[in-house]
Amino acid sequence: MIRLDISSILEAISFAARKHEGQLRKDQITPYIAHPIRVMITLATVFQVDDPEVLAAAALHDTIEDTTTDRDELIERFGERVAAMVAMLSKDKRKPCGEREPDYFHGLEAAPIEVRLCKLADLYDNLSDAAHLLPEARRKSIAQAQQALDIISPSFPDDYRWALERFEQRLKITVSTL
Repeated sequence: MIRLDISSILEAISFAARKHEGQLRKDQITPYIAHPIRVMITLATVFQVDDPEVLAAAALHDTIEDTTTDRDELIERFGERVAAMVAMLSKDKRKPCGEREPDYFHGLEAAPIEVRLCKLADLYDNLSDAAHLLPEARRKSIAQAQQALDIISPSFPDDYRWALERFEQRLKITVSTL
């Protein structure tokens, strides 16, 4: 079994940086790697996750969906648990667009709480980025976050309702910028 520690988290960040090289965020200025790192930091600070495997998965969360990385590569480098979490956080681009989103969110409903917290951190960061977008793009980001919240919040364990409240606060702040 691969046991992750701080050096493995740092390796996950480096791996993600290499895989996302040349990619930019929606603002077309910020290097894409800023997003996975911010998601990992949000997961640790806002949602109080300290599990090294979950933090590594946060750093890697877009590698399957947005790069040439596959699950097998992540298993080899970071272990089955990390690879499984990243896979749950990835939309299956082999599916038609009409099936991709519903299947993705259905999977998130049943995903372990660590994966759902990663998704909240991902959406939290996207909302933080929304302040730098044009109003129409900001509205789209807010709508996507609200849709995800509506789907995953009913199945959130009571022990983690505080995380949903923190996310909802970020959503309200972003809505107020419209």
